[in-house]
Amino acid sequence: MPAHHVNGRSLVPPYPDGLELADLALGCFWGAERRFWKTPGVWVTSVGYQGGTTPSPTYEQVCGGRTGHAEAVRVVFDPKAVSYEELLRVFWESHDPTQGNRQGNDVGTQYRSAIFTHGEAQRRAAEASRAAYGQALARAGHPVAITTEIGEAPEFFPAEAYHQQYLSKNPGGYCGLGGTGVACPAPS
Repeated sequence: MPAHHVNGRSLVPPYPDGLELADLALGCFWGAERRFWKTPGVWVTSVGYQGGTTPSPTYEQVCGGRTGHAEAVRVVFDPKAVSYEELLRVFWESHDPTQGNRQGNDVGTQYRSAIFTHGEAQRRAAEASRAAYGQALARAGHPVAITTEIGEAPEFFPAEAYHQQYLSKNPGGYCGLGGTGVACPAPS
């Protein structure tokens, strides 16, 4: 697999010691990945498929809606430079987690909102942030509950090379990602 188009780092392990993984699905992975590669403390990002039943799926299979996979972003980050909770803030504020199997005009199970956790600490942080953001949405008058699923990270299948850092390679490319306009509260 080629190096990251933005920062030149390896998309695949081994990564430097001390880095951690965050796997997040928030709609079309092109725009989602860009949100994270721009986040200070993120070492490298890559896009792929996660949460389904088909091993090593292709983009066409995932878009066919029968694999069960979501378009996901793998975020490799330095926890000394950016917290997992800060990545969750970027996650919540970058999409509308109440839309179920869609984000805007992108419709299908592959566009669902999901947090795939690595360990108990991430699971607890994800659940706490979901509860806090749900309360913030309710206070802002948002009429629908969060549909984001949270579960232990299943195998991550890297997407095809042309999808990696797509919006860096194609600056005018499509990005249908949009948030609710409601800020995510700081973790307590």
